[in-house]
Amino acid sequence: MMTTAPTTARAQFSIQRTYAAAIDEAWALWTTKSGIESWWGPEGFDVTVTSVDLRPGGELVYLMTAVAPEQVAFMKRAGMPLTSECKVTYTEVSTPNRLAYKTLADFVPGVTPYEVATVVELKATADGVKLTITFDAMHDDVWTERARAGHESQMRKLDAFLAAQGKGVHS
Repeated sequence: MMTTAPTTARAQFSIQRTYAAAIDEAWALWTTKSGIESWWGPEGFDVTVTSVDLRPGGELVYLMTAVAPEQVAFMKRAGMPLTSECKVTYTEVSTPNRLAYKTLADFVPGVTPYEVATVVELKATADGVKLTITFDAMHDDVWTERARAGHESQMRKLDAFLAAQGKGVHS
């Protein structure tokens, strides 16, 4: 039995960080093949970018592969493939301050695919860059919590990547 995805506006949640990095450096981590591959995806997953067409209507296409044993086990239990092709469709590109995109949530067994919007905002500060990411909630509370945990995990990867360069979180 298929569950119908929501058709009305969904709740949103946000994550914020401030990094000791220049805004252009932070922008490149969200918009270039090498930048995205260096940190994208939750912990326990690797990402390989196939293409980046950074313009409204353009797409980011990548393969996300579960590599950590606990992630591999979760994917198998959930009946999900270990590697999935993922696509992001850019809806707004305002270099270097704002990036908006939609992804198709087509990976949930038994749920009709639906779009999820994300907005990334970067603001230069006196000592770095403030990053705010706002996400749509998923179709139910369980999957929304999984998405929130996945985004927090992904941000820990970004934190670690920038910290290794001496540009980590400072607030």
